[in-house]
Amino acid sequence: MKIATSRWARLAALVVLAGLVSACGLPRSGPNKREIYAGSVQRQGDAFIVSVNSRVTRATSVVPSYGLTAGFLNAGVIGSDTIRPGDTLGLTVYENVDDGLLVGEGMNSTILDEVQVDAEGFIYVPYAGRIRAAGNSPDRVRTLITERLDTQTPDPQVLVRRLAGDGASVSVAGGVGAPGVFPIERPTRTLGAMLARAGGVVIPTEIAVVTITRGAHTGKVWFQDLYSEPRYDVALRDGDRLLVQEDTRDFTVLGATGTQNRVPFENQTISAIEAIAQVGGLQTNLADPTGVFVFRNEPQEIAQQVLGRTDLIGPQRMVYVLDLTEPNGIFEARDFAIRDDDTLYVTEAPFVQWQKTLAALTGSLGTVDSVASTAAAAGGN
Repeated sequence: MKIATSRWARLAALVVLAGLVSACGLPRSGPNKREIYAGSVQRQGDAFIVSVNSRVTRATSVVPSYGLTAGFLNAGVIGSDTIRPGDTLGLTVYENVDDGLLVGEGMNSTILDEVQVDAEGFIYVPYAGRIRAAGNSPDRVRTLITERLDTQTPDPQVLVRRLAGDGASVSVAGGVGAPGVFPIERPTRTLGAMLARAGGVVIPTEIAVVTITRGAHTGKVWFQDLYSEPRYDVALRDGDRLLVQEDTRDFTVLGATGTQNRVPFENQTISAIEAIAQVGGLQTNLADPTGVFVFRNEPQEIAQQVLGRTDLIGPQRMVYVLDLTEPNGIFEARDFAIRDDDTLYVTEAPFVQWQKTLAALTGSLGTVDSVASTAAAAGGN
């Protein structure tokens, strides 16, 4: 009688444990492949699930394209001594006559000190009138004054010098060795040279982005493009503001990988296989290499190209599937580009859940024996 009671108690305990495992589920890192596919549009879900192939890879290989507008690209190099409003100039006028326009009797020259450039960029010189100074070099201003005076006095000679004012300058901030305000001098008239003058870029050059702000206009360019695309090494202008920053793009990794985290881009472009490697690869005891998924909100144009449709409206939820066990699976993962805000998710292998179930049950045998023993003891009493 006691043996039968013990068996019944043991069986009842096992049934209870199996029911608890079935009802409550087991710990896991996320949905399995079956549950992801259940959320597809084809099964009344709201996401398009697409297997990655060479055509899909080509359609989705979009990387951020930074560039500069024509206003930046077409700007000519300015001189290091360009005059600007607010500067103060000193003028010396020599005349080859005893009684000149500006020169007093018995003298051969006259000095006009502290001639200030007004807000509109002009100076006033007696007998020469208003002369455009801002935007010109002192040598050019000398020529303009000489041409005006030449019709009134023979062979005038004019000297122009800057007495006050810093001339053209730019500010450099962010990831450079020595941020500050720097004058535009002969060696630093272009973007690349000015960054070198500011101590060079001290953040990883692969992801360094340079922003130029000129008045109400802003442009961005990859730092490396200054050397691979010389046209981006543009001429600077007075008041330009340069900011060097790290690329802010990142992606999220979840599931059976070496780590689960938000991961910043380490290069301008990163492939799915590089993204997996960047987080330590797949967990060999957990991961299902046939279930590598990339979740993304795809722009309408790209989604239509991927799906071969023209009736989509607005961004679409897309789930791209990579099967690393396919003959070309590694190649497809190597070519498939990860983009900003992507979520890379690796499912667990099916047998892992079986292992967890068995572990949950076998790990509870001691509890079962204890329950059975207690039941048997109670029956004996």
